[in-house]
Amino acid sequence: MQRIMLKSKIHRARITEANLYYEGSFTIDEDIMDSADIIAYEKVSVVNINNGERFETYVIPGERGSRTFCLNGAAARKGTVGDEVIIISYIHLEPEELKTYQPTMILVNNNNEIIEKSHETSPHKLISRH
Repeated sequence: MQRIMLKSKIHRARITEANLYYEGSFTIDEDIMDSADIIAYEKVSVVNINNGERFETYVIPGERGSRTFCLNGAAARKGTVGDEVIIISYIHLEPEELKTYQPTMILVNNNNEIIEKSHETSPHKLISRH
């Protein structure tokens, strides 16, 4: 029996663009994608902290170093520039794989610069965004 587990999370990224008339997807700076172990066309869940919206889409790579997080197509209706989002990807694992499994957690600051990369999270951790 496989379990569906958190593979990667980018926490508190700020939306930099919203393009309603683009073929649907979510553009993310490719450097940040690499750090989060998310690849082009991978399915992700997006949670908008500002308005509570949740949706699924796929990722396309944005320009490296741009710190871009752009909602495209219908997803552009789910948030606005400046909204903070959490991007989550999942993985299916067999019980044996769970013994060595570690998710990747990326925390970014207000400018979408990576400030922390870890393989665990704490339910009581308060986020300081300096």
